[in-house]
Amino acid sequence: MTEMYPSAEPFTVDAAGLTIAGDRWRGADSGSGSGTTLVLLHGGGQTRHSWDRTAAALAQRGYTVITLDARGHGDTAWAADGAYALGDFVGDLLGVLRTLDGPPPVLIGASLGGITSLCAVGENPGIASALVLVDVVVDAEKKGIERVTDFLAAHTDGFATLDEVADAVAAYNPTRRRARNLEGLKKNVRLRADGRWYWHWDPSFIRGDDRNEARIQDKDRLGAAATHVTVPTLIVRGGKSDVVSDEGVEKMLQRVPHAEVADVSGAGHMVAGDDNQVFAAAIEDFLDRHRL
Repeated sequence: MTEMYPSAEPFTVDAAGLTIAGDRWRGADSGSGSGTTLVLLHGGGQTRHSWDRTAAALAQRGYTVITLDARGHGDTAWAADGAYALGDFVGDLLGVLRTLDGPPPVLIGASLGGITSLCAVGENPGIASALVLVDVVVDAEKKGIERVTDFLAAHTDGFATLDEVADAVAAYNPTRRRARNLEGLKKNVRLRADGRWYWHWDPSFIRGDDRNEARIQDKDRLGAAATHVTVPTLIVRGGKSDVVSDEGVEKMLQRVPHAEVADVSGAGHMVAGDDNQVFAAAIEDFLDRHRL
């Protein structure tokens, strides 16, 4: 018998004049979750659909799960003024959280979504009941970040076919099997009037003059925020990641001494996509132990 998973309900929220798109996954009545709301934030260059398998599995356990498209990504509006600094993403998150009912949610953020969540939680006590950082720390590896930004900045002239998109993704992440079902790539690219496929994010997000850590990976602000995080915290690290190193984790634990660390040994920077089963198990174990 085919297992039935909860389906997503699309919604939009107006945050600071920007329309934020998201999906809400209602917790299954038979699930073991507490009814806690989990807010999942994707990494730069991704969309909320990068969380679909994880969101469905968590909703099946009884959690209400919300996945969001960051500004300039997916179905969320582009910033007309090109405002894509850390504070802009934090402001959007706070705007969405103000619309939620019930107790503070658990924030689960990957890469860009992780530093957005970290900053928001550290600067705004009480907005979250727990924090999960997916392959991101304050002291991230420069070479790893540069590889990510190089990938995001490439192919500004688009792709002639979805096969070319699949080739580009495979070149960036050679440890993951190349996509066979090219239809799934349509969640990350748009077909424009010129007949070419373009990444599903605003090119201004990764402008050439701003491709440095200061605009988004603001170490001073993030470091200060981290020292004020008091809620249960889990750092999920990809064992093959070139963005988070042993040293980066150790420095993070100095800032957030109570944080726990889970290592997904077979995954790179895109942890959920590389090994979703192990990743989901680490999240579920953390939520269970903290009775969330």
